[in-house]
Amino acid sequence: MRVQVAIIGAGPAGLLLAQLLQRAGVEAIVLEQRSAEYVLGRIRAGVLEQASVDLLHEAGVGERLRREGLVHDGIELCFGGERHRVALRELTGGQCVTVYGQTEVTRDLMQALAASGARTVYEAQDVSLHDVDGDRPRVRYTKDGVPHELSCDFIAGCDGFHGVSRTCVPASVLRTFERVYPFGWLGVLCDTPPVSPELIYANHERGFALCSMRSRTRSRYYVQCSLDERVEDWSDERFFDELRARLDGPAASTLITGPSIEKSIAPLRSFVAEPMRFGRLFLAGDAAHIVPPTGAKGLNLAASDIRYLSRALIEYYRTGHEEGIDSYSARCLRRVWKAERFSWWMTSIMHRFPDTGAFGQRIQEAELAYLVGSRAASAALAENYVGLPFED
Repeated sequence: MRVQVAIIGAGPAGLLLAQLLQRAGVEAIVLEQRSAEYVLGRIRAGVLEQASVDLLHEAGVGERLRREGLVHDGIELCFGGERHRVALRELTGGQCVTVYGQTEVTRDLMQALAASGARTVYEAQDVSLHDVDGDRPRVRYTKDGVPHELSCDFIAGCDGFHGVSRTCVPASVLRTFERVYPFGWLGVLCDTPPVSPELIYANHERGFALCSMRSRTRSRYYVQCSLDERVEDWSDERFFDELRARLDGPAASTLITGPSIEKSIAPLRSFVAEPMRFGRLFLAGDAAHIVPPTGAKGLNLAASDIRYLSRALIEYYRTGHEEGIDSYSARCLRRVWKAERFSWWMTSIMHRFPDTGAFGQRIQEAELAYLVGSRAASAALAENYVGLPFED
């Protein structure tokens, strides 16, 4: 089979790229190792930068997002038993974020691609990439026991941190940077009204906590925990008792609890792979970078990569120009590293580290006090939170 672009991975990055290319008349196929039901069952991020919202509208999948997404003009930082609001819209000249779950983004993209007749192969096994540094790369896979081979012009590796795409870049070419954090997030999803209309980031002596949501009736809560913890040891009652202990009095007293519908522990890491292009292979999303979720950048960075990659490929097929293709990695990485810095910084000021000590704790408290007391510092946080500008 011959196709212009082979996309490995049917997460938001791969599906969004396929949808943008499909609308521009570029032929693409998506290969996904898991089933469609499994992909939809993954619980992930839910805070979208305005640029990500705009890109989803550009892809023609913004109607439900417009109806159901929750626009947030600010976030709240809780420390010392008090909450302090960072007014995102006011501090950035009108920009904001929208809460809309990654599962819903994935669902919208799946439906749009199915309606357009685009090809997506789920449960594609034994996917392997060949000749990615040549003029005619190939992708081999097995479906229902039958082997298949695709020849293509380009391959987009959107198959995540553990996917096959990044392993196809020679070790002599690929350079990786990583920091693994000494704690994780214990997360609970429940069908209860959020405790606050805006996200609450809490720094407490017992550890970090985050109050988020997926809708007006579905809440997502997190507490910092040791990597030695087991989900089985955390009853719903224990979790919500711990969450209350880390919030300010008004939030703790108004928190509505309910049975969890999902509970998991996620380790935190920062990771970047350079370059993001090797020959005809492009890495995008988690295949190229991971951020701790504190800064709400994971899904947004994936969308950022796809924005650059889709424009580069569409330009190539319309004009033959390769400028966007050649600059893809450098452009993406400049934005990636700024998001990595912001996510690392947010993590460092909001979490308790095992080796912080009394001095480090006082520095953290001073940092937070300066942050909420200085308009310039608050504006810097807001500018990064809503998303930095693109290179156009």
